[in-house]
Amino acid sequence: MTSINSYQRHVDDEQLAGVLAASGVEPNRLAGREELGEASYNTAYRLRLTDGSGLVLKIAPDPSMPGLSYERDLMRTETLFYRTATALPVPQVVHADFSRSVLDTDFLLMTELPGGNWYGLREEIGDADRERLRRDLGRLVAGLHRITGETFGYPQGETSPSWRTAFLGMLDALLADALRWETPLPRSVTQIRQLIGANAYVLDDVTTPALVHFDLWPGNILVQDKEITGVVDGERAFWGDPLAEMVSLALFGDIADDAAFLDGYGGIEFTDSARRRLALYRTYLYLIMLIEGDPRGYSGPDRAALVKLTSMCLRKALGELQ
Repeated sequence: MTSINSYQRHVDDEQLAGVLAASGVEPNRLAGREELGEASYNTAYRLRLTDGSGLVLKIAPDPSMPGLSYERDLMRTETLFYRTATALPVPQVVHADFSRSVLDTDFLLMTELPGGNWYGLREEIGDADRERLRRDLGRLVAGLHRITGETFGYPQGETSPSWRTAFLGMLDALLADALRWETPLPRSVTQIRQLIGANAYVLDDVTTPALVHFDLWPGNILVQDKEITGVVDGERAFWGDPLAEMVSLALFGDIADDAAFLDGYGGIEFTDSARRRLALYRTYLYLIMLIEGDPRGYSGPDRAALVKLTSMCLRKALGELQ
């Protein structure tokens, strides 16, 4: 997938020395650095120190770059997630700087976790180990969802004591983005709004704001020696319905089919309310995946294939709301 808009912020040696100094790390402790190629939005570097330990530096895009409405101060959300989600194996925050005085954008320096991402290692993991890992992941996610907040919504956005109000606001902003970027969708924005409005009553069943990562696909889960060693990229987290987590955990699928995960998580009762809420959350995630490519200028055959698959899944989710 190619992009006409570059979100990458490369730092030179002088800038990196300034970042380390501001973080309380003597620059002469740096033994080497490597840019991590997997990043497409933030820029990420793996830093090796002279004692052999590692750090990861993430640098946010230029704040003036185009993006979706909810993509405000995402690095602040990621920092909050790592400092809050102590039930998970997450990086420790060494230093977070939002002053934009050291660099002209936000940056986050954190400890390096061992392992590689589950998606990249998927061919090396057999069925039995995969089942065990999914069960382990279920237990970890259940622990995450026991972390609760005071209000619903994105930490850096407008929050509300009502999940219905917060989530409908999140959806409204996203549909406004679709209109702004003229994103082709399988149904009109008006039709999507009508379907969402007709099902919004089920959101009132959610009364406690839980911490939701909302991007728990295998690419954001680290594995080493067939054990889960880390959960990363918490920048899209929000306070909301734990069921919303199940969408990225079963991307393009249905969490109801993942018996091992559900066994570890503790089970989910798939009532009519739960299924309608899951359809709303699938709608939200698939809309994000379709719309975000426009401000980022994504193109190419990989993008075309993803749009086709995502549009099909969005159409199915909307059908579940009828």
